[in-house]
Amino acid sequence: MDNTDIRSMYLSELTEYCESHGYPKFRAKQIYEWLHKKHVSSCEEMTNISKSMREELERDLTPVKYVTHQTDHEDGTRKFLFEMEDGQMIETVFMKYKHGNSICISSQAGCAMGCKFCASTIGGCIRNLTAGEMLGQIYMAINKVTEEEIELGRTSETDSNDKLVSNVVVMGTGEPFQNYDNLIRFIRIITSEEGYNLSIRNITVSSCGIVPNIKRLADEGLGVTFALSLHAPTDELRKTIMPIANQYTIEETLAATDYYFDKTGRRITIEYSLMNGVNDTAECAEKLGKLLKEHNSRGEQHGIYHVNLIPVNPVDERDYKASGATEVEGFKASVKFYSEN
Repeated sequence: MDNTDIRSMYLSELTEYCESHGYPKFRAKQIYEWLHKKHVSSCEEMTNISKSMREELERDLTPVKYVTHQTDHEDGTRKFLFEMEDGQMIETVFMKYKHGNSICISSQAGCAMGCKFCASTIGGCIRNLTAGEMLGQIYMAINKVTEEEIELGRTSETDSNDKLVSNVVVMGTGEPFQNYDNLIRFIRIITSEEGYNLSIRNITVSSCGIVPNIKRLADEGLGVTFALSLHAPTDELRKTIMPIANQYTIEETLAATDYYFDKTGRRITIEYSLMNGVNDTAECAEKLGKLLKEHNSRGEQHGIYHVNLIPVNPVDERDYKASGATEVEGFKASVKFYSEN
């Protein structure tokens, strides 16, 4: 796969690219806007650029091809399947909300982290996605959702789709911190004023807890929301379901997320997938609540951590089953009690 991908370039790099190819500097901004404001999937759509230049640019645009998608007609959620240049298939999810639409993107083809309850890690990690491939998931989804809305008569072709997506979550397939450089490049491009101009506060990055890169992200000065996939309140239990726990203890990990809060002022989300009979017991709830109380008692009025409880999504190849509604509510109440008392 060609290492040159114009969708992965900063505007300054695209300017250098144009100059090196003998094109005027002003072309860079035009190309950048076509890619990141108008979300073209092919350079043939760049109508104010000559045909010969479009043909040359096309060779340096890594494609993200639409394959299919499924729509939940009750809540408007779309699950997309995209194909990368080398044939890798990537899943992306578009979710409709009253406060603004969100999209969940993948950062890798496959995943090497080995979490026992997750389907994404079964085949291991095949490769990292480029920043352009991460961006391409968003832009292609925007285009397809817009087309579908037009077909249903819910919008017109003159409506702007610039902010059809107002929240981005890097929580799909892959461990973002194993693709750190491309992740940071993606964040800087999607938030650039000359491009999509997404608010940095509307980006969430989820990780299973690679401690050095939690601190590294804190020092970037970006201030994205950070979500930690914890899924257990003790090291012993976490080791049985998440191999990363053999490398970093919970205390080491939470020390890093404390540091993230200190550097950015952004509250931390704790992701906790509830598995029936595994991590949803009364004992687990008590230990999680007390753990959060310890770290929330650092002066922040509302605490620096909040918990997102999610019944695990059953996977055919795994034995884990989701906790029932009663267990979820009981666990939630217990965590709240022990974190506040």
